[in-house]
Formats: sequence, C-alpha cells, structure tokens
Amino acid sequence: MKILKVTDPAFRKYGRIVDNVDFTGLVEELKKTPCPGDVVYEPSVAQLEALPVMEELSRVVYGEMPIQIGYCNGHNTMLNALEYHRDSEINVAATDAVLMLGLLTDVEADHTYDTSKVEAFLVPAGTAVEIYATTLHYAPCHTEENGFQVAIVLPRGTNYPLKGKHVKVSEAAAGCTEGGAAEAVKGICNEDAMLTAVNKWLIGHAEGGLDEGSFLGLKGKNLCLTQD
Repeated sequence: MKILKVTDPAFRKYGRIVDNVDFTGLVEELKKTPCPGDVVYEPSVAQLEALPVMEELSRVVYGEMPIQIGYCNGHNTMLNALEYHRDSEINVAATDAVLMLGLLTDVEADHTYDTSKVEAFLVPAGTAVEIYATTLHYAPCHTEENGFQVAIVLPRGTNYPLKGKHVKVSEAAAGCTEGGAAEAVKGICNEDAMLTAVNKWLIGHAEGGLDEGSFLGLKGKNLCLTQD
C-alpha cells in the first residue's frame, strides 16, 4: 500500500501537523505505556493527563474545552473499520505510525464507504497531528516490529459507553427502502445505528472482527498496509 508523509500536500484535507504545542513530555511518558501484540485503546490515562500539556492542549488547541488524553498502542496492519467524531482528534506519535484515512464527504447516502478511497500517511515519532472531524480514521498501524504507541486526545467523554437508547443496525436496515437490497454490503438509513460509543460513529468491514451488531458498511478490500 502506498504510504505518503503527513508533510505531503495530500494530507491537508485530512488534518494538519500541530506545531504550536510542546509534546516532549507526553512522548516520553507515552513510551512507558504497554504495547501489546494486538491493539489496546485507553481513552483517559491519569499519568498522561497529569502532564502540563493537558492544560495547554485544552487552552490552545481545543479553545478551553474539557479534554482527555489516552493512548492507542500495539501491533496492527489492517484497516478493519473507520470511525469519525464531531470534533477533531489529536494523535501524538511516540513511535513511527501509519494512519489510514478517508473523507466523511465520500460516505454514501446509505452510509457505506468504498475503501479504495482510503489513503495512508506516515506520522514520524515525535510528531503530533490534528485529524479533522470530517476525517475517517481508526487504529494506527505499526512500521517496526516493536509496534506503535500513539497518544489520543479528544473532548472529554468521547469513546465512553452509551447511556441512552439508540437505533439498532437491524432496525435501520429494515427501514431503508432505497437501493442496496441485493448488494453484498447493505446500507442503512439512520446514522444513529452507527453510534457505538459516546461521540463515535463506526463503519466496519465484514472481515474486521468487530462486535456483533456493528454496522458493516465498508465496501471493497479490508486494506492491509503490507499489501498492494
């Protein structure tokens, strides 16, 4: 799979490099967090949020909104799914990591998405990027055998369990009357069915190993970083 750099102009529609915040302390503390053989995500980690960068990010990047700092670490080379939030996400790489990204504007009316539109970008160790709210993303991929370690900054409460009642995928599919009925990947007519956690809308791939009941709306290959 072709991998571009976040300094490439092609990245600008997905996000930007955050260069007005000092992430040195966060990167060093992140290196102390576990890096398993699979992928682990922790939305809020006390040892990271105790750093001075917590206040600086809230003030400078998020306009004084309450935020959380966690991490996504491990080993991964697959796309598996794409998600989006209503706000930007800051990724701070302690190791080299690759992000597979798409555009929310390329999601079809039935909430399906063609994975052939995904692009991959290398985030070098020590680099922080803002991933816009209009950007589809998911777990990073590793470039070295020792895995990846990426700090994840989001508005406070994001990715926590839902408390309210929401539409199920089966209900949203049953209510969909326009097209796609004979397609291998069936769409849905209600975005609410894609909400899997607070401020997290998910489009999964049938081969992505997601929880039962997830919306499997990704069409095309389950992309692998090490394959064309």
